[in-house]
Amino acid sequence: MSLAVAIQMDPLESVDIDADSSFALALEAQARGHGLYHYLPGDLSFSHGRVYAKARPFRVQRVHGNHAEMGTAESIDLATLDVVMMRQDPPFDMAYITATHLLEHVHPETLVVNDPAHVRNAPEKLFVTHFPELMPETLITRSKEEVMAFRARERDIIVKPLYGNGGAGVFHIKEDDENLATLLELFTQDSREPVMVQRYLPEVRAGDKRIILVDGQPVGAINRVPPPGEARANMHAGAKPEKSDLTHRDREICEAIGPALIDRGLIFVGIDIIGGYLTEINVTSPTGIQEIDRFDGANVAGLIWDAVEGRLAGRLDRRMPE
Repeated sequence: MSLAVAIQMDPLESVDIDADSSFALALEAQARGHGLYHYLPGDLSFSHGRVYAKARPFRVQRVHGNHAEMGTAESIDLATLDVVMMRQDPPFDMAYITATHLLEHVHPETLVVNDPAHVRNAPEKLFVTHFPELMPETLITRSKEEVMAFRARERDIIVKPLYGNGGAGVFHIKEDDENLATLLELFTQDSREPVMVQRYLPEVRAGDKRIILVDGQPVGAINRVPPPGEARANMHAGAKPEKSDLTHRDREICEAIGPALIDRGLIFVGIDIIGGYLTEINVTSPTGIQEIDRFDGANVAGLIWDAVEGRLAGRLDRRMPE
């Protein structure tokens, strides 16, 4: 099965080929004989009921400084392709939301991974609230009084933007920290969005586990250990990835959320677990597959493409006459 695949992502020329999950997905797709196109989210257009992208054909290789060969840009009707990978990084802003609306015009005839409507409806820090029994104590609010009362109860808290990513804007606020009110002012003076406040989990010192799920099933994990003096376990913030196995609790969490992921067409998902608590469900642009491959000798990108090809093969089978 040779597929025509477009990857909607940030500039390909600037990716870290040793860590970027989109690069690994492109490399695997190319190895399977799929044709690849790249475009930026800003290259999307809607006209006369069709969705177009100014896209460039490309090839990749694992060579530092020479990892991508790009062709000439052309306007492509996305409905003529087999697959669109929606892989640009957050922030999850109105531009991101608009892209999901546009891609809905071609999905599912052109398979968009992940389903754009459910990407829009499942931002990382909000989708997880549908599983309160798996989460640490959590508050979402703009109210200073509510946050103050929450800290009075929990004493040690984390405050973070609702639509942030990569650990940006995440603060660990202790019981005697006098900066909470000022911090809330900074969060709310330029934004109408609420903040997310959670009970601080000291287990984060031992790491924040990222588990990758494909079609609702866990396929691998890494543990991200924050550096000394840092409360954030994001690799963008300097966390060190370590090999990790799935515990019984990890599998319980995956089993609990797996059916919801399948129902929503969320093929490639990354979840975060700290101290046995589910903290995020990442559906926009999950990362971590290259680190898992290095530790486990796996091929997570291959499993993702197996799932994508399986969806398309099943569709073809249903169309074949008996």
